Amino acid sequence: MLRKIRIVLASIVMVLITLLFLDFTGTLHHWLGWLAKIQFLPALLALNVVVVVALLALTLIFGRIYCSVICPLGILQDVIHRIGRKPNRQTYSKEKRWLRYGVLVVFVVAFIIGINSLVALLAPYSSYGRIAQNLLQPIWIAGNNVLAYMAEHSNSYRFYSVDVWIRSLPTFIIAVVTLVLLVVLAWRNGRTYCNTICPVGTILSFFARFSWLKIRFDEDKCKKCGKCARNCKASCIDFKNMTVDYSRCVVCGDCLEQCNFDSLHYAGARAGSSRYSSSSSGSRESSSSRDSSDSADEGRRSFLIGAALATTAAALAQEKKKVDGGLAVIEDKLEPVRHTPITPPGSLSASNMQKRCTGCQLCVSECPNDVLRPSTDLMKLMQPTMSYERGYCRPECNRCSEVCPAGAIQPITLADKSSTQIGHAVWVKKNCISVTDGVECGNCERHCPVGAIEMVMLDENDEESVLIPSVNEARCIGCGACENLCPARPFAAIYVEGHEVHKTI
Repeated sequence: MLRKIRIVLASIVMVLITLLFLDFTGTLHHWLGWLAKIQFLPALLALNVVVVVALLALTLIFGRIYCSVICPLGILQDVIHRIGRKPNRQTYSKEKRWLRYGVLVVFVVAFIIGINSLVALLAPYSSYGRIAQNLLQPIWIAGNNVLAYMAEHSNSYRFYSVDVWIRSLPTFIIAVVTLVLLVVLAWRNGRTYCNTICPVGTILSFFARFSWLKIRFDEDKCKKCGKCARNCKASCIDFKNMTVDYSRCVVCGDCLEQCNFDSLHYAGARAGSSRYSSSSSGSRESSSSRDSSDSADEGRRSFLIGAALATTAAALAQEKKKVDGGLAVIEDKLEPVRHTPITPPGSLSASNMQKRCTGCQLCVSECPNDVLRPSTDLMKLMQPTMSYERGYCRPECNRCSEVCPAGAIQPITLADKSSTQIGHAVWVKKNCISVTDGVECGNCERHCPVGAIEMVMLDENDEESVLIPSVNEARCIGCGACENLCPARPFAAIYVEGHEVHKTI
């Protein structure tokens, strides 16, 4: 029964939190945003005392169920292990304390001195977020684009097409490497990552040692067959001595199912004696409930076929390129060199972003205007920065501040956002088509939402002088509308420089 309950709860959490990362419409975070906020590290960084205390209390009562029911990376490892599992191949191994605590020390030191790129690499929730955003969301969007393509030819606009693009190559590579590492470790040895590398698992292990409910042996019934140890994905059961390393046990319930003598039970301390009653709630599941390998194979085939179909159709849907009057392909914009990166409204400052952001990519996946992308700066690797080649930060959108679970981007109202200065626009004379081509433009002035740009004569003494933009830095909020809509290519004639500390205007 324990295993069934764990699988049901874990499946629900896994599906919902994955949908939270896949969603690009901004609708699901209103209902599912709490799933990100109950993750251990984001709650700790957000100083969410209620969640942190609740998770620790949960561990003290039930053991490390966080790792098998709430943490998406832990659940992913269970899925991988289940697909590649060969019964009776696990063996008991002693705790590798030097590695577990060594990684934890590195994690804590990196957090204290501000190397958050290393913190983000080790954080389990953030690792899953990068996998979902970089590897799964493109497939999801490709499927959406297939539906949009079909709907368009049926005179329906129920779906709309969305660009599929890699926001940051380094982050994409990190996501791929992380997934490959997880697949290798989980396929071969189950929960190796959780019990040797994951700092959150190591922190919870301190409390799990003293949990009330534990997997306990009934010494009178145990025949020391070793089947429980050979099927323990955490390799934490020493059947010869009839002991369990509770610091590594994730309470998955697999051992309860495998025991043929009803000698293992999930129970409190008082019920853990050798005279434990066989009517306990820890009775194993019937072997008839096991999933057949044929069903698993069929599911994998269906997934691969569906993914291939979605990807192919999406490529067809993207074949129409944007052209100027149908005559020439519009040259893509390139990102300008910014001396100070731009951080989203609500992040308060670059320092606050660096200290609290876990690089989970949830804000990046939720940004509807393709403004946010992971930083490639080594000290701020995978943390969100803003750039305006594909869109600009619209005044009516504050979605990134609503989804951030760690407090790196504080909730901000639309009214406050319109008066928050995250940067200021800078005009580059050599790129402006009014100067280089002698034509009237004024695109930046027309689209500035706060009226911070005024067109003035380049030469005040020449009545026929071309008009150029003049930026009022006191009014500019750094939204990037001017940079995004500037027709100059490949570099815009006006771009935004970020502010280390945000200002209110």
